[in-house]
Amino acid sequence: MILREIINGLETIRVTGDTGMDIPGIAYDSRKVMPGCLFVAMRGEKADGHDYIKDAARRGAVAVICERHPSDFSSGALSALTFLLVRDSRLALASAANVFFTDPSSSLSVTGITGTNGKTTTSYLIKSILEAWGKKVGLVGTIQYMIGEEIFAATHTTPESLEFQELLSHMRAAGCSHVVSEVSSHALAQKRVDRTNFGAAVFTNLTQDHLDFHKTMEDYYHAKTRLFTELLSAGGQSVINLDDPYGRRLSNDLRRLGRGVRTYGLEAGADLRAGRITTSFAGLRFEISAEGKTCALVSPLVGLPNVYNILSAAGAARALGVPWEAILEGISTSGNVTGRFEKVDAGQEFLAVVDFAHTEDALQRLIYTAKGLTKGKVITVFGCGGERDRGKRPRMGEAATRLSDFVIITSDNPRSEKPADIIREIEAGAVRRNYLIEPDREEAIKRAVLLAGENDIVLVAGKGHEKYQEIDGRRSSFNDREVLEKSIRRLIANK
Repeated sequence: MILREIINGLETIRVTGDTGMDIPGIAYDSRKVMPGCLFVAMRGEKADGHDYIKDAARRGAVAVICERHPSDFSSGALSALTFLLVRDSRLALASAANVFFTDPSSSLSVTGITGTNGKTTTSYLIKSILEAWGKKVGLVGTIQYMIGEEIFAATHTTPESLEFQELLSHMRAAGCSHVVSEVSSHALAQKRVDRTNFGAAVFTNLTQDHLDFHKTMEDYYHAKTRLFTELLSAGGQSVINLDDPYGRRLSNDLRRLGRGVRTYGLEAGADLRAGRITTSFAGLRFEISAEGKTCALVSPLVGLPNVYNILSAAGAARALGVPWEAILEGISTSGNVTGRFEKVDAGQEFLAVVDFAHTEDALQRLIYTAKGLTKGKVITVFGCGGERDRGKRPRMGEAATRLSDFVIITSDNPRSEKPADIIREIEAGAVRRNYLIEPDREEAIKRAVLLAGENDIVLVAGKGHEKYQEIDGRRSSFNDREVLEKSIRRLIANK
């Protein structure tokens, strides 16, 4: 594609050089530059792409989008490059990628889901509903990317704009009519999904997380709201959790702006409301009241958090025009999502669950769910990630020790931090001496299994679907489900 076509619509401050050359590709990582590429220099959290413009040129880049020129850009090898100076390289990348891949979202019905917890399960529910309606669906999310039934490993919850638009392009080419995408707060703050045409947007909830990046809850909230106030297409509808305080705030703000809003919840006033809820380890039964009718619903998913996830998925489906028959079928056939209240049964006399809960709110909901499923003890194993929001560590320690019968505090992904330091901050929030410390996560899971008796429930929280553990900057294989199952089988074999 010709460079001047790619940059059409870009707000450039100054253009230096030829814009008539053919561009075979775009890159924002200099190591991925191929001859003839357009290189986009962006400032990141740990590195600045402007420092790699010369490397991009050495690898064959012919044009550069940047927020500042190299000091010697008009001399030597750099003088042969076309420079496009912009105010915001991230927005420029999103715009250029969208043009390069010929505006894929204009041919797709794209639903975005944002919130602290519940995004992944909600995305799979919406996908299942749309497939029950006979549609081919693409999915972008934390666990994996999917084009119909074809599966690709996920690099981020929401990839960078270049990869995001490329994914949408592949989904369009594969015959998908609908796409369901998790949209993280980082992605919204970093404009990774800008220039995407969202037909529906879902807000699940907002609780403390990612304050290492956003700094304050207000910044976190405002990052989330971009999906609804800036990126949702004209005529698109927002689907919002009315029971969540930030959800109520967002709903009120959007209604004042005259935007289409569909709310859900358990409390009075929601457009979609759940009632007569029955939950067991086998699944959920409840009624949805909406649009003047009440439908009975059955799902293999477990716990009150999944009532909210189902309501959000049903609300999004109705916003897309899906009939209730397909909604009920899609919900009933959508199974458990990897690492989200994932049951582990190796023939033991107690219940065992792996869950991604890694925030105070998610951990509380997980433990409350467990307490409603058993008359026995709740034994919780968890830790907190290194180099992430430190403020939630004591809060999670408080929630775990207050609500669980027994807690084993361990490592999650300490990354470059010392596990003992992270554990000390978690322990500072403990409100009861009903815990022990075991930094080795595998040993912690083994000890939880040894402590469990008949009708107890073991919760292994924090990592969910992840298949690695990162210590001292190095990743090694680690799967909570496999370790838990192995520990149970060893226990049974030794009896």
